[in-house]
Order: sequence, then structure tokens, then C-alpha cells
Amino acid sequence: MKVHTALSIAGSDCSGGAGIQADLKTMTMQGVYAMSAITALTAQNTTGVRAIQEVSPEFLGQQLDAIFEDITPDAVKIGMVASGELIHVIAEKLRQYGAVNVVLDPVMVATSGAPLLKTDAVQALTEELFPLALLVTPNIPEAELLSGLTIHTEEDMLRAAESIGNRYDCAVLLKGGHRVNEANDLLYRQGTVQWFRGERIWTENTHGTGCTLSSTIAANLAKGFSLAESVERAKAYLTGALKAGLDLGKGSGPLAHFYGLTNA
Repeated sequence: MKVHTALSIAGSDCSGGAGIQADLKTMTMQGVYAMSAITALTAQNTTGVRAIQEVSPEFLGQQLDAIFEDITPDAVKIGMVASGELIHVIAEKLRQYGAVNVVLDPVMVATSGAPLLKTDAVQALTEELFPLALLVTPNIPEAELLSGLTIHTEEDMLRAAESIGNRYDCAVLLKGGHRVNEANDLLYRQGTVQWFRGERIWTENTHGTGCTLSSTIAANLAKGFSLAESVERAKAYLTGALKAGLDLGKGSGPLAHFYGLTNA
């Protein structure tokens, strides 16, 4: 039996709602064997991030060597990478091993609107990782930063996605979740536009939504689904996990990644 495999390159969330932990849960729920290369340890919970400790570039490289030399991933999801040095290592290793189906979640802007990457890291991200990605998945604040455009309408989303996709030669899934009344996402690829309409789920349990969406897309690409099919399946899974969200913690609670499973 063919075992499909996927790798998450991201930071660790000790509270389990986002980052590597969310990715591993999500990929497992998609029926994919999940692996991880950790870029940073974080002390965080549902109320926010308290501290971040990056791994060394050398150690990140060793993690990636260990994975690719033994179990080749059918897809790769990249999440939080805070420094240019780590971005360079990831790009070097992805090129070295010919990684396929790379999904990049450019974790650049916090929900509060605060920037999460230094200027040199943003440049490294766009110049080194974007060209290696099959798909990048910016939210609206990140798309505004990448395109230099202000986004208020669907027409604005289209212009921004075109700008990003044409500039960096990659497919773009511009997530509309930051719009007040709608949750419609736009997939732009080589001049082709496809909208994925979704209902707004009014919930406080949204910790890890971006991680979950991008890792679901990667897992479905690993299983051989097309890009559009992978996005559609990911959006459906995310909607279900949001609806079944867990009322845990004192802040923005986690998604129910395991929804649909019954208790033994």
C-alpha cells in the first residue's frame, strides 16, 4: 500500500493549537504520514506568544537532511521562519533534494497587524522561497504587504493576487478571512482565477487556522489531488474544524482538528 508523506517546516506551539502541532494533527487527519522540521520553539498559548527561541541554521539543516535522506516527503508545508539565515537553509535543502508540492504559508503579520518578520527576512522569503513554492497562502494583511496594495473588495483581492503571482511566479491563495462579513478565498495561477466561497463561522476558536489550511492543502497534494481540489478539500476541513472548535484556554481557542472522530 502506498503511504503518502508530508513534511511541515515550522515553529512549535507548546499549547498545541498552531504551528507544528496543528500541522501534524491536520496531516494525520488527512490520512498522510506527517513529519516535521522545527524552526523555532515558542512559549505560547491561546492568549499570545511569550517567547521564541530559534534553532540554529546548522541544526535545521540536519533535520532536513535526516528527513529527505530517509523518507522523501510527497509534499512540504512551510510555516513560521523568522530569520533570513533559516530561510536560506530551507531553500538550499529544498533545491538540493528536489522537493515537490511546496506550500508556503508566509507568516509575516500577526492578527493584531504587527509585523513578525524583519525586513531582511521578508526579502529572503520572497526571493528564495517563493520561487520554490507551488502555492503561497497569504492572508489579506500579508497580501497587502507583498503587493503594496490596499485590499477592501474582491476586486482588490484579485489585483493583489495577480501582482504577487506574476511577480514571484507562483500560485497564490489569497485568504479572505480578514474581511468582516465573508470568508471567500481566491486562487490565482498563471492568469487563471478561481473563487472558493465559504461561510463566515462566528467563533472565538480560531487559533491555528492558517496553519491548518496550508497543511491540509499540502496533505492533499501529497495524496495526488490537483491544486484546486486540494484547496477545496482544505477549505471544507477547516470549516468543519472551526464549527467544532474547542472552548479551551482564556483567549482564542484551538480548532477541533479531530472532529468527526468518535470517542472510544
